[in-house]
Amino acid sequence: MERSAPPPPQLLEIAIEVARGAAATAYRMRTEGVSVAATKSTVTDVVTAADRAVERQITDELRRLRPDDAVLGEEYGAAVNGDGPRPRVRWIVDPIDGTVNYLYGLTHCGVSIAAELDGEVVAGVVRNVHTGEEWTATVGGGAWREGRRLHCSTETDLGQALVVTGFGYDAARRVHQARVLAELIPHVRDIRRLGAAAVDLCLVAEGRADAFYEKGLAAWDQAAGALVATEAGLRVGGLKGLAPGPEMVIAAPPTLFDALHEHLAALDASGGP
Repeated sequence: MERSAPPPPQLLEIAIEVARGAAATAYRMRTEGVSVAATKSTVTDVVTAADRAVERQITDELRRLRPDDAVLGEEYGAAVNGDGPRPRVRWIVDPIDGTVNYLYGLTHCGVSIAAELDGEVVAGVVRNVHTGEEWTATVGGGAWREGRRLHCSTETDLGQALVVTGFGYDAARRVHQARVLAELIPHVRDIRRLGAAAVDLCLVAEGRADAFYEKGLAAWDQAAGALVATEAGLRVGGLKGLAPGPEMVIAAPPTLFDALHEHLAALDASGGP
């Protein structure tokens, strides 16, 4: 294992190269037709053959380019090449974020790859499978799309904020999340539920929506997107001082974060099934 790891911009270059190839494969497989290969937590939590094929492609490419690194993927879990000390670099991969959208031919879905160095996410890319939109970030280096540095919304009034969220696959969890949304919606401009958290976070990063929250996100759902959001000026956290994680991820401009957090905490948004 190398003593010194590449700087974040070099890790980002690798992530971009791999994500572009993966997105091309996902797009091709969608045009050829796609079917459900398996289900996970519930019968509505689907895995397509493309999810598996794309993750295999990503993992193979990362192993070719960085053979000593670890990889954490949504479909195949954690993998480390060889024995010895724990690698300093770990890649966190969602081959197709927004699988149900992908299955139905809806264009809000993407490939997400983040590079973690010594436990901190330092580089990330999210690439929309259908549109080719590509969001990137490195820690301390800003968030970018098509050569334009991204800046989050400057909205200061939660009542004027367009808020993006998502629901889980378990029916009981969705019922709880719907109750939270019903109580929150009078306090915001409106809600959008688009179906791909990584892409959602990137849209909020460039101000195409004002804020985001969701319960139930795994590391691969939000690692790259959360870095893009943070580097665009959003405050990203959990509830009641916790780090963002499966219980809750909130991404909002500093001027909106506390107000949104207060409502979500009062509504027990991280509770339920």
